[in-house]
Amino acid sequence: MRFADVIGNVEVAGALVSMADSGRVAHAMLMYENEGCGALALALAYVQYLNCSNPSGGDSCGECPSCRQMSKLIHPDVHYVFPVNKGPKTTDDKPTSESYIKYWRELALANPYFTEADLQRAIGIESKSGLIAVAEAKAIISKLSLTAVADGYKAVIFYLPEKMNQETANRLLKMVEEPPEKTLFIFITHSPEKVLQTIFSRCQSIRVMPLTKEEAEKVREMNPFDDSEEYDQFMELFSDLMRAVISGDLQAALECGEIAAALESREKQKAFCTFAGQCIRKIFMIQQKMPQIAGVAEHEEEFYSDMAARCGKGFCMRSIANIEKVVAMIDRNVNSKILFCDLVNRMFLSIWPR
Repeated sequence: MRFADVIGNVEVAGALVSMADSGRVAHAMLMYENEGCGALALALAYVQYLNCSNPSGGDSCGECPSCRQMSKLIHPDVHYVFPVNKGPKTTDDKPTSESYIKYWRELALANPYFTEADLQRAIGIESKSGLIAVAEAKAIISKLSLTAVADGYKAVIFYLPEKMNQETANRLLKMVEEPPEKTLFIFITHSPEKVLQTIFSRCQSIRVMPLTKEEAEKVREMNPFDDSEEYDQFMELFSDLMRAVISGDLQAALECGEIAAALESREKQKAFCTFAGQCIRKIFMIQQKMPQIAGVAEHEEEFYSDMAARCGKGFCMRSIANIEKVVAMIDRNVNSKILFCDLVNRMFLSIWPR
């Protein structure tokens, strides 16, 4: 992928080009984004630019052997790590990213702005939580110990390092801290606060900014999955919940919590929480007199404006914090009914304190 193909974040792309041109290439970089905003696309374009034989005008040529390999995600010195689990698409007892690399390539080539839910669907683990386990660290250390095939940079792109456990991080720490010459680690996270401090502290951080409305629309057109049905399902549930809470109907609100807890997998429950958090952020932006960056669809403006007018000043911040706690508890296998019942109660009390 070339920088010219990346949607949005022109300033970030320019900063990466400047780093490469000046020779100040950080050996470990943490790119943090809101999900689906292009960090992976930027990482791919950056690595392609670093290894391009004929870069010009602040971009890779797209035609040299290295660029052609990067365009198919088959460059022998570029490795990909992402959360995995056992599933029907692999027979490995201890699967690693390599077990699913075919599906990763297909997904990333079709849409490098994919979400975590898209990835889980692509590799067939929708009903499970992905993890970057210690077997992954062993595989990466083994690969990086080999001499580079081409005369360029070796790179490891980590998607969602927050899914890495402590043992994996400990195994990688020495390599991240003192990598072999011309070796770089690029970590792409949606939750920088969840990345283990031992990794976070050794990285140069880069904030990938949210996409504009027009840019987000272009990204949606690239998505190989049709999420319109899920969006409609989540929007109906969220709007029913908010209307029940605002009107003081605790019974109706708790019924919405029951529906959320009954979603078919923990990953879908987390996806709803993410969706709800994004919706509440839109309400917050409207309350702050910034509707232009709220990203509200025209047909939903009346709903969000009504909610913004009727919610108290502290409601949004408290609700987002409570939703993030629910996501963390789902990851720890806490009972979903208890979690969503508690979330609904807290949202209700934010509007109707005792």
